[in-house]
Amino acid sequence: MRKSIDGLAVLVQMSFKLDPFSDAIFVFCNAKRDKIKILYWEHNGFWLYYRRLERGRFKWPDSPDDKVIHVTERELRWILDGLDIHQKGALRAVKQRKII
Repeated sequence: MRKSIDGLAVLVQMSFKLDPFSDAIFVFCNAKRDKIKILYWEHNGFWLYYRRLERGRFKWPDSPDDKVIHVTERELRWILDGLDIHQKGALRAVKQRKII
């Protein structure tokens, strides 16, 4: 969680082979799962959102390759609210914007 905007943008581009200037939101979580950073490009600059939990942990989804997963805006809200995106009976939202 030491990387700032430039470091995260390079990580997106070099490690994930994705375009940090695209209309996607890139979400990063630390190993303890108590901090999240969100990188987003809008018009002519990046937004960097940071959230740190004082108690508890984010229910970060596992991915087969521990790299990139795609979630909907609704699933991202669930993650930020501390909910599991794979909760039983959960309905998948219509994908409005790609979130990585």
